[in-house]
Amino acid sequence: MSTSPTPPVHPLFAEALREMGLAGLEAEVRRFPDATRTAAEAAAAIGCATSEIVKSLVFAADGAPVLVLMDGSSRVDLDLVRAELGATAVKRADADLVRATTGYAIGGVPPFGHRTRTTVLADRGLLTHPVVWAAAGTPHSVFPMAPKDLIAHAGAELVDVREETAS
Repeated sequence: MSTSPTPPVHPLFAEALREMGLAGLEAEVRRFPDATRTAAEAAAAIGCATSEIVKSLVFAADGAPVLVLMDGSSRVDLDLVRAELGATAVKRADADLVRATTGYAIGGVPPFGHRTRTTVLADRGLLTHPVVWAAAGTPHSVFPMAPKDLIAHAGAELVDVREETAS
């Protein structure tokens, strides 16, 4: 008897999808042989614009984890996140905090289906696309979803936390 291939969806994420009534989404997950840990890698593998990738980034705001959903071509402005949360300090979470908070490793964090309930902020820029792609719990898997649905399933607050770029 041969062993089955690695499932495209992380077991924790698959369980969350079932609990949310989204089990059918598993059929839309795409798995890639090479990791898609960065937005650019994911966009190249899918064949979409980098801005159509959802980055699920964990930060520590006054020590408490917060998830920020950002389009793949933009950077998070930590001062804007701090202001949104009324926090004193915001910094990038380390790998241990990311895993403890979400249950996933950096590069595979999905926008929802986490181990713990966390504050979630979603940048308004995600709404500029009809469909966006997000990690399905592993660095090798992604799934498509309408941004409004993704934001709703994540329980995210819609905000403007994108870093301004120089023209």
